[in-house]
Amino acid sequence: MPVRSKKNSFKIRTFAVTDYVLAGVVLALTLFGVFMVYNTSVVVAFEEFGDKFWFLKNQSIWAFIGIVGAFIVSNIDYHVLKKIAFPLIVLTIILLLVVLLPGFSQEVYGAKQRLYIPVPFLQSISVQPSEIAKLSIVIYLAALFDKDIRRGLPHKPFLVVVGTILLLTALEPDLGNAILISVTALMVYFVAGASLFWISLAGISGAVSAVIYALSSDYRRQRIFTFLDPLADPQGVSYQITQIFIALGSGGILGLGLGSSRQKYEYIPEVTTDSIFAIIGEELGFIGAILVIGALAFVIWRGITIAQRASDPFGKFLAVGITTTIAFQTLVNLGGMVGLMPLTGVPLPFISYGGTSLTLLLVSVGILINISRSARGQV
Repeated sequence: MPVRSKKNSFKIRTFAVTDYVLAGVVLALTLFGVFMVYNTSVVVAFEEFGDKFWFLKNQSIWAFIGIVGAFIVSNIDYHVLKKIAFPLIVLTIILLLVVLLPGFSQEVYGAKQRLYIPVPFLQSISVQPSEIAKLSIVIYLAALFDKDIRRGLPHKPFLVVVGTILLLTALEPDLGNAILISVTALMVYFVAGASLFWISLAGISGAVSAVIYALSSDYRRQRIFTFLDPLADPQGVSYQITQIFIALGSGGILGLGLGSSRQKYEYIPEVTTDSIFAIIGEELGFIGAILVIGALAFVIWRGITIAQRASDPFGKFLAVGITTTIAFQTLVNLGGMVGLMPLTGVPLPFISYGGTSLTLLLVSVGILINISRSARGQV
């Protein structure tokens, strides 16, 4: 008995420490991201807004909101999310519809992805409904499958709701997040016990739709052709990926030094968002880039572990969905940076500029910690 008691207490202590490490790694990534957003945005912020701290202030506010949100959700019973799953997915669909309406959003690069909401004492804040959809679809599917798993999987609600979310996201258009949502939904569907037939049906339908959609406009076709031949037109359609390669190649092993990037001076488009990893590689070199990738890999590994040890199916489905979102988003962003995937505009988790994305990622980590604590009987 004494030996068994020591073993149990050791396990509990180890898991608790791991959760603290997870929180610490995510906090470190977030703070590093806030700094890198400032580091990469000084010139752009001053030219566009007359304030070199504009991006820093915005990202800091969203980071604070996300950290507070993560703390709150990590200390409440995550089963409460079941009660809000359906209202949340309905609200998400409404927001995805509203962002398509004239007057509620601004078209940027041909896409209507951000909803501008008036706020007292501020002009407005922008919210990206497709980012909200990434978390709300996970919560909805986890609740749906947990409720009906004993009676068999509810295939029709899955196809209808996921299909609606994907259609509205694609209409913005936001192909990157549409693909991300579809992969996450399929992973939760698979873990819930879907048969190969239903997985194949959903997967093939999604893949065919994605190909047709990707080839339906000149801009998206150019992205694909650029991926196939990245250096074909370095001053035209290949400009962004060419400048990214220059930044990464300039960094070498140790980098040029923090703050010493040359490519951030308006050479690389979207330098604060989906291209921010290129500046990390340029300034911190191969070693710095590997450290960032390693930190993200730890978060993903910990998410997988939490999913495996979840105390109930609902927690397991939540953890699988959240971890898949973080993992695939990381893969797509980094794959685009090194030329293994087309550039899609998907941000690097916890680091790229984007308030809605950062806040909901932090809240998602709070949910993961909650699930882990529940498995140890602490919540």
